Amino acid sequence: MIRKSKSDIRNFLLHLLLSLLGAIMIYPLVWMFFASFKTNDEIFNSVRLLPAEFNLDGYILGWKGNRQIGFNTFLINTLKLVVPTVIFTVISSPLVAYGFARFRFPFHRILFALMLSTLMLPNTVLVVPRYIMFRNFGWLDTYLPFTIPALLATAPFYTFMIYQFLRSLPVELDESAKIDGLGPIGILLRILLPLLKPAIFSAAVFQLIWTWNDFFNVLIFVPSVNKYTLSLGLRMMMDIEAASAWNQIMAMSVVAILPCALFFFFTQRYFVEGIATTGLKG
Repeated sequence: MIRKSKSDIRNFLLHLLLSLLGAIMIYPLVWMFFASFKTNDEIFNSVRLLPAEFNLDGYILGWKGNRQIGFNTFLINTLKLVVPTVIFTVISSPLVAYGFARFRFPFHRILFALMLSTLMLPNTVLVVPRYIMFRNFGWLDTYLPFTIPALLATAPFYTFMIYQFLRSLPVELDESAKIDGLGPIGILLRILLPLLKPAIFSAAVFQLIWTWNDFFNVLIFVPSVNKYTLSLGLRMMMDIEAASAWNQIMAMSVVAILPCALFFFFTQRYFVEGIATTGLKG
């Protein structure tokens, strides 16, 4: 009885601590949401969380944008960049992971080690070589520097994550499918891919969030303002010479966050399952 009581107290304290940490982490998002309905003066002059009056000017004026470019342009550009990149990632990464996990070919171990070694390279080290290569290809000022590498599975993190998940699946599944007359592609498409759904959704969530929020690479490879994505569009709203309209910035930040939040909300079951399973069975 005493031991159970101590366990209940420990669980209560643990949940209390986690609740406090969760509240601390989510408070900036809650503040940003309510600040988007305030006037610019109220944001700086009032400490209240809720606005005195819900004002939609931040959304209306922020959506119109500035410099003759509406915020809808940044949103469309982001979708043009993110959607193909995510789709190509979830197509190419399982194929490469399947090849490493289920087949043995010359220099298999060396190639796999080289792939993993690229995980240790900081992105800043690769910026100049990538820029020169993409310039020679004529890809600058387009979204090809993002979509084509995704199609060629150049992001080793996703490949390795799916590879780890594949290793947890018994080879007997492949052998049974071979007896039924399926080839390698048929085994992947009809047997393994349905089982890989959690890992694939996890890769999709990671790629969506990282590409959606990418600022530096878009700034380097896409110099045209009319092709900027949401992250650069938000930066353009911060005027260095004059006072920034922070209610508009907060409102458009809510708009920018909403698609990622909705995607994660609807896929979180697969995401959590994929992360947990990959970590446990890897």
